Amino acid sequence: MDKKLFYIVYLFLFNLIGTVHGQDRKIEVEGYFQQDSAMLGERVAYVLKVQYGEGSNIIFPDSTYDFSPFVLLEKKTFMSNTSEGVTLDSAVYFVSNFSLDPISNFSLPVYEVFKYDSLVHRPLEVSLALKLIIDNIPDELSFKDNNIYQPIETEFNFPLMIAIILSFALIGLGILFFFGKKIKRRWEIWLEKRKYKLFALKWKKAEEEFAAHPDMNHADELLGLWKTYMEHLKAKPFREWTTIEISDFLENKDIIKDFREIEMVLYAGKAGNNIPKACQNLWNICSDTYQQKITATDERK
Repeated sequence: MDKKLFYIVYLFLFNLIGTVHGQDRKIEVEGYFQQDSAMLGERVAYVLKVQYGEGSNIIFPDSTYDFSPFVLLEKKTFMSNTSEGVTLDSAVYFVSNFSLDPISNFSLPVYEVFKYDSLVHRPLEVSLALKLIIDNIPDELSFKDNNIYQPIETEFNFPLMIAIILSFALIGLGILFFFGKKIKRRWEIWLEKRKYKLFALKWKKAEEEFAAHPDMNHADELLGLWKTYMEHLKAKPFREWTTIEISDFLENKDIIKDFREIEMVLYAGKAGNNIPKACQNLWNICSDTYQQKITATDERK
């Protein structure tokens, strides 16, 4: 016998025997949404109820069922309620609709399970309308004329600022790496020339005031200015040395005469005849020492 025909005969005989024994096998299934419309992706409750008599084995769909066009979010089941031989089972399925169709139809079945087969009992389809959150766009758009400038706030571009700073830093490091020594020498020479010009102005002024007023204060100021500048050029304690010590260090015995001409005014209060020449000699020593220093700095490897 054909297998399909066998199942049909089996089910017919099974129902017939149930009727003979007075067992009511009528099954009523009801399914409905708790609302008639929902927004896209909104959580919606679908209620599924089934009433059946004694001897029936009813199973509700689980998460493996295809809920298209809906997506199952959660399922809640309730205790069976039996009264006068009729049992009521129910469950609530929480689903979401992601279809853009204006109307979505849905019907969730229950299964009556036998020993070797099962029957599907499906309620009537129910509809769920898609709720739009914006109004329909008109066919012709109307724009409001407005020629007033509207300022737009702009955020400061911190990543660009950091990139620029890093770029300048890398360029600076590269310049220092390749040209650092030359830049340092030029800087030292520039500073030395600046100090020399400042000394020349002070020396000229002090020399003129000493020539006009050859007294102790002007003589002390002139010698102090010379010793201070020579101390800077040679990095030696000229202000602490005596005239003899300065002469020995510079290997210049004639400087003793120049100092004596000025020191006569400082200690004896008497001006000599060779003060202008002594001042010129002291200036020449400073000038020659300065030239030697910047030349040594410029030629340094």
